[in-house]
Amino acid sequence: MRPLYDPPFQISLRSLSSHFSLQILLLSVNMNNHEGQGSTRVALNERILSSMSRRSVAAHPWHDLEIGPGAPSVFNCVVEIGKGSKVKYELDKASGLIKVDRILYSSVVYPHNYGFIPRTICEDSDPMDVLVLMQEPVLPGTFLRARAIGLMPMIDQGEGDDKIIAVCADDPEFRHYTDIKELPPHRLAEIRRFFEDYKKNENKSVKVNDFLPAEDAVKAIEYSMDLYASYIVESLRQ
Repeated sequence: MRPLYDPPFQISLRSLSSHFSLQILLLSVNMNNHEGQGSTRVALNERILSSMSRRSVAAHPWHDLEIGPGAPSVFNCVVEIGKGSKVKYELDKASGLIKVDRILYSSVVYPHNYGFIPRTICEDSDPMDVLVLMQEPVLPGTFLRARAIGLMPMIDQGEGDDKIIAVCADDPEFRHYTDIKELPPHRLAEIRRFFEDYKKNENKSVKVNDFLPAEDAVKAIEYSMDLYASYIVESLRQ
């Protein structure tokens, strides 16, 4: 997905604000414990921490999972759709669960594992999409380490919807790739054809432009990370 260049953007993330408020409160509690301000406050803080540890809200893969220390080049990726699947799973932004959006209308399957990069955001208010090349399909909801090797500029129904092309950083068959130009031309042709065709039976137009190198992918991820950080700051001020 193409990063958002014209903030402010609109997004409904009540759970996000509450999550970061929790983190701030936890930080405050820990600081107070270290300041030694009396046994009464320590006991109260322990009760607060205990109640928070039993919270019923599940961790949110978009906001709670860190992007990883090697980002933007190497990053965590949450898999939504496994290689070979015809089921279009996607993140439910309100709950953080992976839901079934639809079954693909065309007789095609995802050529590689597909998901998103946590703590990024793009112009459609979704996290950045990533296609991860590796040997095996991965279950939806799993996260893995990926390395960006290229960018696939894509126009979906007139709107930018760019995809990061990556390889699994822990797959011995693919981890040595560092740039998209190193991939066999036929593999890139397969990826392009899938995205050009997978919405045709829905009467939706998709255009895939020329693939761009790893440098462009890294810049796009970095910008989406900065944009996400800016949004967090703004949401906490409200």
